[in-house]
Amino acid sequence: MPRRTASSSSATLRSNSAGGRGPAAAGGQAGRAVPPGASRESAERPEYRVEALAKGLRILSLFSEQRPSWRVSDLAAAAGLPMPTVYRVVMTLASEGYLDHLPNGDYRPGVRTLTLGTAALRSLDLVAIATPKLTELGERTGETVNLAVLSGDRVLYLIRLRNSDLVTANIQVGSTLPAVHTSIGKLLLAHLDEADLQARITDASFAANSGPNAKVSLAELRDELRTIRDQGWAMQDEELAYGLRSVAAPITAPDGRVLAGVNLAVQAQDWSTQRIIRELRPAVLATCAEISALLSDTTAGSL
Repeated sequence: MPRRTASSSSATLRSNSAGGRGPAAAGGQAGRAVPPGASRESAERPEYRVEALAKGLRILSLFSEQRPSWRVSDLAAAAGLPMPTVYRVVMTLASEGYLDHLPNGDYRPGVRTLTLGTAALRSLDLVAIATPKLTELGERTGETVNLAVLSGDRVLYLIRLRNSDLVTANIQVGSTLPAVHTSIGKLLLAHLDEADLQARITDASFAANSGPNAKVSLAELRDELRTIRDQGWAMQDEELAYGLRSVAAPITAPDGRVLAGVNLAVQAQDWSTQRIIRELRPAVLATCAEISALLSDTTAGSL
């Protein structure tokens, strides 16, 4: 059986939260703490929002796997904020260890953002519940196992148990890939309502550096998404990259909502589509059903 390695979970996970919450300025008075006994709901009201913190989070959210380093001027343009404001925010983040200043003048996420990302990942109940089952699936099949969720028009990898013989891009925990070219991504897109689907997927979602069988537009993908929704699983046949195939199944909440997807990724030279459907599809469907059964209403509500 091929040797398996679990990828590091120290990759930076980009926060989707744009607003700072917690003790903040009330009624426009900076530095005023949340009154003793204040409820969580009251602490989340607009008057407790710290604008400086919100701007810092907005700037941090611009760093991604696709663009891991930025110049201050580019950050200002992308964030839509004045250059002096961004400069002060960047200097503050750098002094606190959340950004590193590179020799070429760019800034990149620092070690403290890695710590936050790791802590966030470990706090996810889904990851804790799914990991043992996915480890069993990987050991049983000898193939690479991934768990991912939808983030905009991309899939964000939360678990990756890699078969060392699988030759793919450098995907690890925290990586994102175009949803339209992955089996997990198509599975999750298939369960969106029409408005959400159209809001997420644009022409830019269809990356040029994809595999030979990749769809090139949402119109071309729609029929497949309907089929995926009806059959309950998805497949990727050299759409993400040449020589790579995968089959994915959903993890669902007690109320039936699709929370995440799991796939088995294999080399096309070893696995025909028919063999994948015959041998791997039942295994990934069964594992996802087991994980879904373990999820409580509380766990599902936190995802």
